[in-house]
Amino acid sequence: MKILVLRFSSIGDIVLTTPVVRALAQQVPGAEVHFASKPGYRGLLEANPYITKVHSLTGSLGELVKELRAERFDYIVDLHNNLRTRLIKLQLGVKSNSFDKLNWQKWLLVNFKVDKLPRVHIVQRYLEAAAPLGVKDDKRGLDYFIPENQEVDLTTLPTAFQRGYVAVAIGAQHATKRLPVEKLIELCGKLSRPIVLLGGPEDESIGHVIEQAFETQAAVQAPANVVPSNPYYFPINPPNTLVIHNGCGRYSLHQSASLLRQAQFVVSHDTGLMHIAAAFGKEIFSVWGNTVPAFGMYPYRTEFKVLEVPDLPCRPCSKIGFAQCPQGHFKCMRDQALDLELPPSRDGR
Repeated sequence: MKILVLRFSSIGDIVLTTPVVRALAQQVPGAEVHFASKPGYRGLLEANPYITKVHSLTGSLGELVKELRAERFDYIVDLHNNLRTRLIKLQLGVKSNSFDKLNWQKWLLVNFKVDKLPRVHIVQRYLEAAAPLGVKDDKRGLDYFIPENQEVDLTTLPTAFQRGYVAVAIGAQHATKRLPVEKLIELCGKLSRPIVLLGGPEDESIGHVIEQAFETQAAVQAPANVVPSNPYYFPINPPNTLVIHNGCGRYSLHQSASLLRQAQFVVSHDTGLMHIAAAFGKEIFSVWGNTVPAFGMYPYRTEFKVLEVPDLPCRPCSKIGFAQCPQGHFKCMRDQALDLELPPSRDGR
């Protein structure tokens, strides 16, 4: 059976589709799973052994439809459910099913703070879209596959990091999903161990500011020589000197994933690297600003703690994010207590 999966963005959303891809490949007899997406995600998708072939939207939608029509698919699983995917399904004319985006429930929560959202992770809704093919949740969580030549050898990092480090993902697509730089510095100051900052090229300058903040302190103090054996040791009075490695923009997506996999634990905004960390079963401190976990995209089947400012009357102000706070105060991030402690339980276990 030849099956087409549709999801055109973004990194985190595509990682969240991996339980569906795996279930189709392993549970549907004779399944051949193809995936259509944007060209920027080809490397991520081609590393997945459960995907037979990747189709990219490199030209017009009509050109992609022509390529897909030649494959003669038996079924389409639409995990994006937007105008583009509806046009693809209409023109291919084969059986299909789409996941429920719950747009009106999100609209009610954003605009009127009326919460009608089901307490169901988006992965479960993705799986429901494939249910007509007989697939079930195998409860194995997310997948992320790193090509061998993209693994980061920790001996290439400074010595302090070879004994253990925390990965802090400082980026996010929208500004209202990111801590301001002063709060990121405050967060790093509470971690008391070597820190690898991760993000894209657009995050490199912020990473440099964070790095410089602690280098300035280190200039008047000897660097700490002891890495706590307990990765969840947070001293009441943390040392003023921290070793920071700014990896933003220096590593590929796969290499960043490798550094996440080898970290003691991960601190991340609501972004793609958070979901990649969940795929490796890492403990995660998940920082939320204008969006909320109730949208169903919190870390999946891994241990995590949500860091947020509860009971703000303006939150959530968007299901995605903004370039700046619509009300100007940005309390959802500026008022973060950043209370770090061991996450108490594992979601979905």
